[in-house]
Amino acid sequence: MENESKFISLLSDYGFKIAFADESNTLFLRRALQALIKSETPIKKVQFLRNEFVGITQESRGGLFDLVCKDEKQRTFIVEMQLGYYKHFMQRAKFYAFQKFNTLVEKGEYKFDNLTPIYCIGFLANEIFPKSKEYYHFARLTNQKGEELDDQITHIIVEINKFDKKESQIQSDLDKLIFIMKNLENIKGADQLPKFLTEDWIKQAMDKLDKSQMTPDQRMNYEMMMAKNATIIEMLKEEERQQIARETARKTAREMKLDGISIEKIMKYTNLSEEEIKNL
Repeated sequence: MENESKFISLLSDYGFKIAFADESNTLFLRRALQALIKSETPIKKVQFLRNEFVGITQESRGGLFDLVCKDEKQRTFIVEMQLGYYKHFMQRAKFYAFQKFNTLVEKGEYKFDNLTPIYCIGFLANEIFPKSKEYYHFARLTNQKGEELDDQITHIIVEINKFDKKESQIQSDLDKLIFIMKNLENIKGADQLPKFLTEDWIKQAMDKLDKSQMTPDQRMNYEMMMAKNATIIEMLKEEERQQIARETARKTAREMKLDGISIEKIMKYTNLSEEEIKNL
């Protein structure tokens, strides 16, 4: 179809996995990680790690990272992508980083010597820091004067929706990466490609994301994953709507309590339970 994009979005599960998590050729991943941590030194190799983490206690739940790897310097990279709005993403990112930290500590005497760096990277399609105009956030533990106290755990958050640089303004590898993550899906032909997209590391990813080069099986897997993404995003939106409705009901209930309205009437008009209202 004429209006169909030529490329698969890097923000889709399918696009993310074939571009970032291709163990047969890690050039794109290595250059992307180097850009994200703003290192002058190239990352020579990466080793993919098990992306599953287990609960810390017998009763606690485990989960999956989108991608986990380490480089030749033993730096660990946890990479997560979030399509829908997720209010508590930073709490989840901290949990991921601390869980990985826990695996690095020598058990028994709990030795903290020679701990290797952890980079927890989050690509967010939407914004979670409305008070900041920055689209790239690089955060470590600092004191009240902004002086760095510890560099063992680094959080890197990219709010892709905030990125608004034009093609003529793109210079760094970081901006090139974010540009294609935001705009690749909207490119409908080779004549629309910016010149920097011919660089070897970017071209490698784009060749994998070119729909015209997909086999029928790859196309079917892609369509199935896109349908799954749409369902997940709608579920997240519904959860957000329910949370807003819940907070509105709680606010109304507080005001009604202050006005001396009976709990029975408050329950009737807010659908909150008696216990919830009493605890307000």
